[in-house]
Amino acid sequence: MSLGLAACDSAAENQAEDNIEQMEDNRDAQVNEMEASGEITDEQADAMDDQTDAMEENMEDQVDETM
Repeated sequence: MSLGLAACDSAAENQAEDNIEQMEDNRDAQVNEMEASGEITDEQADAMDDQTDAMEENMEDQVDETM
């Protein structure tokens, strides 16, 4: 029988990831409001959503590498 170790995130890593998720949620809400009010087009909103997703992924990768 072999024992495997499960990868566990530290409390600091969990907090950092929570902060990243909150940033993403806030930005998504802001983009949605801008789109709904007509400040930006659907295409612009889609591009901003893609940018937000890329930012989130990059930030989470950095957290994973440094913590």
